[in-house]
Amino acid sequence: MVKLTELTRYDDAQRAYSTDKLWELFDGDRDRFNIAHECIDRHAGQTDRPAVRIVNADGSFEILTFKTLSEESSQLANWLVARGIRKGDRVAFMLEPSRAFYVSLFGALKCGAISVPMFTLFGPDGLKLRLNDCSPALLIVNAEKLAVASEALPRDQIVLDTELLGLIESQPVVYECTTAATDLAVFQYTSGTTRDLPAAVQHSHRALVVLMAAALYGTGIRPGDEFFCPSSPAWGHGLWHGALAPLALGVTTGSCAGKFSAQHLIQALEAFGITNMSAAATHYRMIRNTGAASDHHYAIQKASYTGEPIDAETLDYMQTLFKRPLCSMYGTTEIGVVLANYPGAEDFTVKAGSLGKPLPGMRIEIRAPDGTLRPPGLKGEIVLLRKGEWLATKDLGWIDEDGYFYHAGRADDVIISAGWTMSAVEIEQTLLAHPSVQDVAVIGVPDELRGLVVKAFIVTDGAKDLAQIEELQRFTRERLSLHEYPRQIEFISELIKTPAGKINRKALRDREAVKTSERIAS
Repeated sequence: MVKLTELTRYDDAQRAYSTDKLWELFDGDRDRFNIAHECIDRHAGQTDRPAVRIVNADGSFEILTFKTLSEESSQLANWLVARGIRKGDRVAFMLEPSRAFYVSLFGALKCGAISVPMFTLFGPDGLKLRLNDCSPALLIVNAEKLAVASEALPRDQIVLDTELLGLIESQPVVYECTTAATDLAVFQYTSGTTRDLPAAVQHSHRALVVLMAAALYGTGIRPGDEFFCPSSPAWGHGLWHGALAPLALGVTTGSCAGKFSAQHLIQALEAFGITNMSAAATHYRMIRNTGAASDHHYAIQKASYTGEPIDAETLDYMQTLFKRPLCSMYGTTEIGVVLANYPGAEDFTVKAGSLGKPLPGMRIEIRAPDGTLRPPGLKGEIVLLRKGEWLATKDLGWIDEDGYFYHAGRADDVIISAGWTMSAVEIEQTLLAHPSVQDVAVIGVPDELRGLVVKAFIVTDGAKDLAQIEELQRFTRERLSLHEYPRQIEFISELIKTPAGKINRKALRDREAVKTSERIAS
């Protein structure tokens, strides 16, 4: 019987795919299924087989084997049960990728608790909101975050990562998982501001089965790959596509801990002979900006990106560097990946800038605000048919004559100025084509005459004077239209981004609103 992992062609995906074929990739079934067993335990027979390679902030590497993670996560599961943690209790952890992170993740999953990964950059307010929402029985943090954590939970509910191995070392190294496929497994918080808490997306253990469609056709993972994903595993892409999906197929994965360094990532790609990488568009842009990427050798066979569109210059650079197409995949934390470019499929043509085509079995359309279907070439909202209902993504897009989808920005990133409708993403992409612009974010800011005007926040290695502002404005007008350019430009050293690596336009809009209020008050 041929498994889906043995098929790589686009035509085969459309012909052979089914939900039942996804279940064939696992040990468990619909009655009994556990993510930790599928990702770690069943691959732990080879003592020295790497499960996770971690690139630390100082450039050093840490390698965790399947056997180590299997035994230590079992010890944690046994310790949690002895402590009184019950099925359905939440175990939160606010850690960088590390031994403690993966032991916490899989240990909680094994005993039927719900794993709740938290972004390490949350301050007291952001962390407190999420902890109040999920009410964890336990929070695992490092010493640096202890003070922040203590403001949200009693000390006896907090465990330091350095204490963890000592607490569990006397526990058995085997744990029998008894969860059902429908039992809750993970609470995933999307990135948001501390004052606007996004609801936790609740995933059951069977979500791992559903995820494999994105793994097979969005990142192109197959047994034998050497995989790497620099996105934080506290975010959906880094956790599900960067950790759980490859591990479930017995594929060694990689992650970055601490402040991201494109130079360290480049060194890891070369040192480990990485053949498949999935990252945010920002990561590829930062690789390009090092100016040193071409000094290294790569074994990349498949490369994908997600999170936001990628500018043409970075796309061309990376495809020349890797000698492979850079494949977009599109989805959200709530709906998962729904569009992909099928990395590794020799019969699939990757169109530059395209989100690709729907995953097998999915129906996706572009619709107008009144719900009518948009024909090829006209923008509308990307909508997905699921369980008989059309789900709105809040993303704009369009489709071409060949059935490829394209992103046109978030619905709330449209800027209307003096009656003109402009796309923040389109202006950003244009500015990124200027040789002095390293990164950029565009928002609309209040203006008495026009309602809103375009403001660009620009990271540059060039001049930061009036002449440069005028040059960038001219550059944008000439490529878009006479009215479509940033009337305001602010040079900054670093953009405000979400932990997922996306531009945090809402944070920028909030900051500008505060400045406006202060200006009015004075």
